[in-house]
Amino acid sequence: MPKNAVLITGGAGFIGSNYIPYFLEQHQDTLVVNLDKLTYAGDEQNLVEVQNNANYTFVEGDICNRALLEKLFAKYDFTAVIHFAAESHVDNSIKNPDAFIQTNILGTFNVLDVAKKQWMNGPNQVKEGCENCRFHHISTDEVYGTLGETGLFTESTSYAPNSPYSASKASSDFIVRSYFHTYGMNVVTTNCSNNYGPKQHDEKLIPTIIRKAIFGENIPIYGDGTNIRDWLYVLDHCKGIHLVYQTGKSGETYNIGGRNERNNVYIATTICELLDKLQPKTASYKEQITFVKDRPGHDFRYAIDATKIENELGWKAAENFESGILKTIEWYLAKYTTK
Repeated sequence: MPKNAVLITGGAGFIGSNYIPYFLEQHQDTLVVNLDKLTYAGDEQNLVEVQNNANYTFVEGDICNRALLEKLFAKYDFTAVIHFAAESHVDNSIKNPDAFIQTNILGTFNVLDVAKKQWMNGPNQVKEGCENCRFHHISTDEVYGTLGETGLFTESTSYAPNSPYSASKASSDFIVRSYFHTYGMNVVTTNCSNNYGPKQHDEKLIPTIIRKAIFGENIPIYGDGTNIRDWLYVLDHCKGIHLVYQTGKSGETYNIGGRNERNNVYIATTICELLDKLQPKTASYKEQITFVKDRPGHDFRYAIDATKIENELGWKAAENFESGILKTIEWYLAKYTTK
C-alpha cells in the first residue's frame, strides 16, 4: 500500500487525464484517487492506460457533494489535492451559467474547506504530520479578461473576467487565495493559457477544426478569425503543474504559457495545410473554412508572461505550436479514422 494518497479532482477530463499518467510515472509510491463526475467532458477511456495500475483508483462523484468528500478524506487521509474539476466551455457558460457557479465556486470551496479541516486545527495551526500537505488549484488566464494588440498577463494583472465561466474561475481563485491569507493553508494556484493536445473534448477549437476537416464539413471560425490565444501543449502544461506542485512557494500564483500566440485563422489554416500532407484529398481542406457569427463577449487576445515560473522554478515549454500541433493532428487522425 502506498504511504501517500493524493486526490485529483476532474482527472477524467482533458488536462487531468494527461496529468495522471505523468504523475504516476513520477511517484510510484503514491496512490492517486481520481474523483470525477463524468459529465460530457469526462471520459474514463481517457485513462485506459492507467486503469490497471495498482496505485490508481477512480471514484465517480461530484465535488459539490461535501459528504462524499469527507468520506474520501477520512478513508484515504490525502496529503495533497490537485484540483482540476471545473466546467470550462465558455459557450456553455453563456447558455447555462448555473452549472459553472455550482461546480467552479461551490465545488472548489467544498474541496478546499474539507482539506483544511483534515490538515489544520485552526488558523495557522497545521496538524502534526500534515506540514507538507498541499492544495494545488488549476485555473485559467481568462480570469484576467482581454488584451489589446500588445501586453501580457502577469501574476499581478488585475482580474477582469468577461464570461460566466471566467467569472466563476476568478471567484474560485479568490477563495483559494483567502485560505492562504486567512488560515495559513498551504495552497498554490496556476493560471494557464489555452491548452491543446491529445484527449481534448471534441467541442474545443482544435479538435473541431480537425474533425470537421476530416469529415468534409464546414470548419466554423468565429467572427473574422483574428482572435488571438497563447497556445500551450498539454504535456508541457502537466510538467509545469507538477513543478509548481512540488516546488512552488505556498500562497503563490504561477502563470503557465507556451509563448505561442496564434490567431484562429492561422490555427485553421495550419491544420488544413498539415492535413493536406498527412491525408490528402482532391481539394485543399482550407476550402472548408467558414466564418460564423461571433459569440457574445468574445475576448480578443490572451497572452501569458511565463517569466516567473521560468526564472524561479526552471520550467519552459518544450513544444512550439508547429511541433505540438503536428503531434495533436496525428493523435486525432488515429482517433477519428479508426471509429
